[in-house]
Amino acid sequence: MALSKLDNLYRQVILDHSQHPHHHGHLDTVDHEIELRNPTCGDVLQLEIALEDNRISQIAFSGEGCTISQASASMMTDAVLHKTPAEAEVMIERFSDMVIGDRDEDWTILEDAAILQGVQQFPARIKCATLAWKALHKALNSDTNSATTGQIVNHAETEGTD
Repeated sequence: MALSKLDNLYRQVILDHSQHPHHHGHLDTVDHEIELRNPTCGDVLQLEIALEDNRISQIAFSGEGCTISQASASMMTDAVLHKTPAEAEVMIERFSDMVIGDRDEDWTILEDAAILQGVQQFPARIKCATLAWKALHKALNSDTNSATTGQIVNHAETEGTD
């Protein structure tokens, strides 16, 4: 498959996840929830998680944002559903490494989200792509089950502090 055809396929998958997001909405029962904002571009994401038997049994997101942030949230929810929090944390780290180009690994653990690897070529879009993943990390590691609000201010700063 020619590179341009592959790029076109990736664009189509991203657009499909953005226009028809999976797990978009709200949960009836929530164990962890968080709202994160990307003040650079105005993306706002609310994430709700329900755990059962130490697994993410349900996950939903809502909010507004660009195509990349919405597609990334949709792909992330697909990828982490039914995973343990520890498995999700590995995926969060792997996704972050992928979009900033830190390591060259097998990204298949990320499922559809692996196609967002190309975001590393557009530094301004890295915050958009990582917003949902940062929200998941913060929600899973919060001391409270209630909603918390935060901002992704500087991607470089947040990498070392989480």
